[in-house]
Amino acid sequence: MQLDSSGLQVLSRQECLCLLSATPIGRIVFTDHALPAVQPVTFCLDGETIVIRTATGSKLAAATRHAVVAFEADSFDLDTRTGWSVTAVGRARAVHEPREIARLDTLPLTPWAPGARAHYITVETEQVTGRRITKGPSSSAECHPLPES
Repeated sequence: MQLDSSGLQVLSRQECLCLLSATPIGRIVFTDHALPAVQPVTFCLDGETIVIRTATGSKLAAATRHAVVAFEADSFDLDTRTGWSVTAVGRARAVHEPREIARLDTLPLTPWAPGARAHYITVETEQVTGRRITKGPSSSAECHPLPES
């Protein structure tokens, strides 16, 4: 097990993707009027691509067109002081092709916010990093590698 300079367990790309696939909520970091903005979103993984549904014409849809964005998801247990955090960086793109939209419609991605969410944004995970904090040498959270797509 590799530890960083703070004593946190460094996660492999596969472990990071596995953890991302197990949580429905994350945060996307983008630029809005030349300033950093963060928005919580529901998402799912499609292979190694992050898929987000948003409203057509939303600030998020406009701000992420062909932009480099960051994405973060995490899970923490306050009682045991254990948890993990995964960050991905990649280029976001709006999905316009009808066949791709139809395929993405079949993914298990259900928005929590009210209103229509007919616009898809995908983020190719170019860089993925993660850390886990454990109470001791072992952690109760298990993650099994994703099947290759």
